[in-house]
Amino acid sequence: MDNKLNILSPQDSLVAIMIAISISDENIRTSELITIQQVVNHLPIFSEYDPQTIRLVAEITFGLFEEEDGLDSFFKLIKQSLPDRLYETAYALACDVAAADGKLEQPELRLLEEIRYELNIDRLNAVAIEVGARARHATI
Repeated sequence: MDNKLNILSPQDSLVAIMIAISISDENIRTSELITIQQVVNHLPIFSEYDPQTIRLVAEITFGLFEEEDGLDSFFKLIKQSLPDRLYETAYALACDVAAADGKLEQPELRLLEEIRYELNIDRLNAVAIEVGARARHATI
């Protein structure tokens, strides 16, 4: 798995974060997958990203989550390939995927907490990101 750590782009890392949130509760919902696809299709950071790569990133992410120390390896992967300036972007995308189905389960909340910690997201900034995600995914 270590050789795969060196092949991921920053965009791959963002996709991995979104996939991780989706699989964290062991129930991948259609709304979460649609959100990931929409993000990749519409955000400028993915303008030159090949959406076909999502499958490889998903396989790597699934593989890491199956390992005993997979979460540590996952964050090592993210930190090696994602510039610090995109850490808040990663957290924002994770929040969007978590909020996509309208409910946050404990495993998702725990992984969001871990992402905040590992990526050193300022608590005030995290709250602003979380409120924004909740507002974007509100229903009537």
